[in-house]
Amino acid sequence: MGAYIALLRGINVGRAKRIAMADLRDLLAGLGYADVRTLLNSGNVVFNAARADRRTITARIEDGIKRRFGFSVKVVVLEAAELDEIVQGAPLLAVASDPSRHMVGFPSDASVLTRAASLLEQPWSPDALAVGGKAVYLWCVEGVVKSRLMQAFTRSAGDDVTVRNWATVLKLRAMVGAA
Repeated sequence: MGAYIALLRGINVGRAKRIAMADLRDLLAGLGYADVRTLLNSGNVVFNAARADRRTITARIEDGIKRRFGFSVKVVVLEAAELDEIVQGAPLLAVASDPSRHMVGFPSDASVLTRAASLLEQPWSPDALAVGGKAVYLWCVEGVVKSRLMQAFTRSAGDDVTVRNWATVLKLRAMVGAA
């Protein structure tokens, strides 16, 4: 058994794509996953599963959501060790003083990293951007709503990324015991 994290993109934002966390836990348990726990109301799920290809787990969760709730949701699945690696490799900690404005983009497609790297050619100060091997890190000084960088990143990445703030990332890491 291994610990996994599933990050659902764009649920419970506004009126569309609403999923109660109890229903989400039930869905994953029904798919055979164990010790299913959620964090917040925004589609963060921690669970245990027999070692399997992440693409298989992702497809099963996406398909289960489509069948049960009637809409499509992109899901990013990480192993606990991958999340730990993303946290350990965070390059913006020296400047990111507010965990609610320090964002981590988790790509569902590796091309997001390449597209984000092209944004490094532009000046974003006072915001900051770094591209890691498995995630994109953003420091949005005035918050995500006012950040030109976040707007550009979101346009560039499209539906192929889900973003969490640093506080949520650390809570997820603690939930899987990777800390």
